[in-house]
Amino acid sequence: MDIKQLKFLVALDETRHFGQAAARCHVTQPTLSMRLRNLEDELGLELVLRGQRFEGFTEAGQRVLAWARSLLAAEDGLYAEAAACRGQLVGTLRLGVVPLAGFDPMRLISHFASEHPNLRFQLFALSSEQILERLGRNQLDLGLSYLERLDREHFASLELAETRMGLLHDRRHFNLSQERLNWEDLIDLPLGLLSSGMHFRQSIDHSFRSRGLAPQPRLETDAVHQLLQAVGAGLCCAVMPLDSGFTGLNEHLALTPIEDAHTLAPLGLILRRSSPPSALAEACFSAALQWRQEQLPNNR
Repeated sequence: MDIKQLKFLVALDETRHFGQAAARCHVTQPTLSMRLRNLEDELGLELVLRGQRFEGFTEAGQRVLAWARSLLAAEDGLYAEAAACRGQLVGTLRLGVVPLAGFDPMRLISHFASEHPNLRFQLFALSSEQILERLGRNQLDLGLSYLERLDREHFASLELAETRMGLLHDRRHFNLSQERLNWEDLIDLPLGLLSSGMHFRQSIDHSFRSRGLAPQPRLETDAVHQLLQAVGAGLCCAVMPLDSGFTGLNEHLALTPIEDAHTLAPLGLILRRSSPPSALAEACFSAALQWRQEQLPNNR
């Protein structure tokens, strides 16, 4: 067994296609297939379901795949740790971000990049549950997520912001003259919302229910860009974070604050406590802590 076989296995999982996995790994498709069969022979297990095309993984394959991801993450961590011992910080920081976070992650990433110019970054849009799961499995280095019900024994956190909400609308389709809105003002408007179960949506539902209101959304989606498209088309208005930066995307968009509108939990940066520690994650978490302390005087 060698590390390339594990990389082939993970690439196949991410592309769900033999040819695309081979192209990503810069080998031919027969080479990739042969090396995966060699891995199966060595382990004495069938890992991949094959037909005329890729059909998925066996139950054993799923379990081996989880180990493969952990070993590849450990390899990345080893190189990052060696670089850190040389006084450098290199590698790729994997950051999971919840949709509609009321904090621009680019503010942090720009700070990380200025502190450590050799870093690269991968961003993943995930639910808060997925972020914690992937942090725990060492598939992410840091998470930008809500801190509600966070297991402090297994995760460290840095609170960054309270997410406040407003109503995003297109002035060409909706003439809302108020400087501030109440939740009652929204009930008769066509609303576009994130899918139920997502934390940002749960906070919206809680705000409506606590006032005895029951809106009927015109559109629900788990994709932020689809919400923006619907707002721009005049199909609906959407409840969005005030500090989202969306109004800069289009001169016709306006974001009107909603009274007493915020998420149920603050947003924060999350770090896995368990071993092995990640030199990248720990260095960037420390940089975020210092950055946050420098920002505090400006927030008073």
